[in-house]
Order: sequence, then C-alpha cells, then structure tokens
Amino acid sequence: MNNSTIQNIGLLFLRVSLSVMMLTHGIPKLSKLISGDFEFASVFGLGAPISLVLAVLGEVVFPILIIIGFKTRLSAIPVVCTMAVAAFIYHANDPFGVKEKALLFLIGFISIALLGPGRYSADKK
Repeated sequence: MNNSTIQNIGLLFLRVSLSVMMLTHGIPKLSKLISGDFEFASVFGLGAPISLVLAVLGEVVFPILIIIGFKTRLSAIPVVCTMAVAAFIYHANDPFGVKEKALLFLIGFISIALLGPGRYSADKK
C-alpha cells in the first residue's frame, strides 16, 4: 500500500468516524424537532425553533454529506460553525471538561475542511 492510499484511507476514517459520532448528538435533536418539541437554547436571538433547526442541520444533515464525501469542504463549514457556537457560546461559562467535546469536534471538522474528502468519496478529491 502506498502513502497516498494510506492518506486517503485516513481521510475516509476521519470523515466517517467523526460524522457518525456527531450523528449521536444530532439524531436526538432531530427527533425532538420531528415531535414538535421546540424547547432549545436560543442562540444569537434567533429563537429556539430556528436554533434547533440550525443545530439539526449542523449535527445531522451536513455530517451525512461528509460521510458520503459530497461537497465535503463546504459541508464541514456549518458543522464547524455549530461546534464553535456550542463551545464558545453555549458552553462559554462551563468548565473546560464540559466544552472539551465540542472543541474536539471543532478541531476534527476544521481538519476535514482543510484536508478535503480524499479519494474515497463522492467528490473523489
């Protein structure tokens, strides 16, 4: 196996593993949205329902696109924004251990945005 193949497998692993883990946070929010329970934190004064929809987009829809490798770099941007809001706004006053998960996701999805999807993706880049 050459170095390029190993790098592409690494990008595939990074994309899929991070996105699947993100889905474990987003699917409960999607269920909440579908059931009509719009109780959620309001971010930037947008109101709870809009904030919940944006969280679902950032934690479900775009991670699914990242898993398949479709418009990966662009799809990573909303996820990065969602995790930045989670870490620096929603958990701003929490101890580091609480915001650490959002920061780890933030770092991982920034890496995906910078590195791209790799060869094993719908984008094949």
